[in-house]
Amino acid sequence: MTISRIRFLHLGAAISLVALIALCLAWELWLAPLRPGGSWLVLKAVPLLFPLRGVFKRDIYTMQWSAMLILLYIAEGIVRATSDRATMSITLGWLEVGISSIYFLCTILYLHPYKKAARELTRQAIQKASR
Repeated sequence: MTISRIRFLHLGAAISLVALIALCLAWELWLAPLRPGGSWLVLKAVPLLFPLRGVFKRDIYTMQWSAMLILLYIAEGIVRATSDRATMSITLGWLEVGISSIYFLCTILYLHPYKKAARELTRQAIQKASR
């Protein structure tokens, strides 16, 4: 994988994570909150703040567990898009699914060469130990 592709995937992951945080805040505070004036669901953005620093620093471990965390936001977006009645909330639900999916794909594709290299090192260590 080329350096430019790795940078592109990292940038895509970082931008989509920031965009998802902004969407969660805007959705529950102004755009389509469950209750007028804002909703406690705005706190759903808090777990997204934990991996933010690690994603910016390209920390492999952080990107691995945040890829699993983001699946909750994909599920929440699908539920809200298919069960809410307000048109704005339906649109925001599908937008959340899209942004979360972009993050997931960028992260998985970014991590693939690292996982492949780790598997190769493990294979070599096993071969060396079995001699």
